[in-house]
Amino acid sequence: MTRPNQWLLALTSCCLICLTWMSHGNLVLVVSLLFVLPFVISQAFLVCVGFIIFSYFRIHEAFPVLMPLKIPQLLALASLAGLGWQLWSQRETICWHRLQTLILLFSGWVLVSCVFATNRGEAFASLNGNFIKIVIMVFAISWLPQRLAQLKIIPYLLLLSGLLIGGLALFNKANGIGLVEGTRVTISRDIGSMLGDPNDLALVLQFPVSFAMAYSFHGPKWQRALSILVLLTMIMSVLATQSRGGLLGIASVVFAMALMRSRSIVLPTVISGIGLLTLVLLAGISDRSSGGAAEAGIDESAMGRIYAWQAALNMAISNPFTGVGLNNFFYNYYFYSPHWDGKNHAVHSTWLQILSETGFVGLVLFLLMLIGALRVSYQLLKRLEDHEMKPLAQGLWLGTLSFCVGGTFLTQGTTWPLYILIGLLLALDRLTLNQEANHARVRQGPSGT
Repeated sequence: MTRPNQWLLALTSCCLICLTWMSHGNLVLVVSLLFVLPFVISQAFLVCVGFIIFSYFRIHEAFPVLMPLKIPQLLALASLAGLGWQLWSQRETICWHRLQTLILLFSGWVLVSCVFATNRGEAFASLNGNFIKIVIMVFAISWLPQRLAQLKIIPYLLLLSGLLIGGLALFNKANGIGLVEGTRVTISRDIGSMLGDPNDLALVLQFPVSFAMAYSFHGPKWQRALSILVLLTMIMSVLATQSRGGLLGIASVVFAMALMRSRSIVLPTVISGIGLLTLVLLAGISDRSSGGAAEAGIDESAMGRIYAWQAALNMAISNPFTGVGLNNFFYNYYFYSPHWDGKNHAVHSTWLQILSETGFVGLVLFLLMLIGALRVSYQLLKRLEDHEMKPLAQGLWLGTLSFCVGGTFLTQGTTWPLYILIGLLLALDRLTLNQEANHARVRQGPSGT
């Protein structure tokens, strides 16, 4: 990079950051940012990963002392500045994949659904406040890394973040802080955090479980021991949420990993079945005030989910092309549910969330995007069988499968997990293909013979 261009980008980034921070009266921090601009430019990928971790794990909400610092907003601006610089100065790093086309098609249809939403204000607020950031970061994750060594850092950051949130969840459980229904753990429920819902907390904790499982079988002994410790901590944390969707996601990870390490399908099935039963017993789901053993027949929690699914189908039938709009299920529940108990409910299903909010067209585009991700992940799993990046490929495969299973009972169609996985899949695919191409050129020699 030339020095004039670097300083021009630094000045532009500084102006953007100053405008954001001055509105919050943090002039001292604005001045301090001047000294990190070279790092932002040279280490844009790490900054991007930092934004993803804060946005997905809600670190600033788990530890409210960080909230006044506006760290996610700051990292977002820095990530965009770094991405803009790389696209400008290193155009050869842009590698378009058909999966990115599917992402844009689905994102475009989400925009259409917002235009025809029953509550346009809420739909566009969700689009601008969350979903558009997720889509942009998919491209940032897939284009920013320039070396495979950069991708190696991500699983460890995810594991450490999961350990941090999982440890806090266990602390809250042990001290009876923020418990829902008397037994289900939450984090920062008093400030309205997303982690204040047990199912959403289970979703957050479920994501790094896949990487912990994969890295428990690879690397030096200290790495395996650390991965196992993190895995056990996160499983215990998911158990503390008493989320059935989270337990199914963990069981699917165990099954898929056992299947990869066994030539028979019988043993993995038995292991995962026994494991799921054990997790259910350890989670104490029968002690829940909703969905527990005290309720005869189909429990209240299950019936509430059935009513929500029926409402989702009714929304899709009434609005077959565009649905009711992004993040509009909750506000339309009363009008489409066959049973009203005095309050609106979440849909608790990724597939029915997409169906109800974006219509049948949106569901088809979403499934095509997911199938494309599964295809890339499976190809990487086979292609990198003897590669140093095999653990990451396995973690991504397990994470994608876990999403498909857990997503049946958790609402994560327009949240971070799948899109982080897609970004990492595209980055790993691009860098490993480039590495193979470079090795092929070296073997051929300078003359090409």
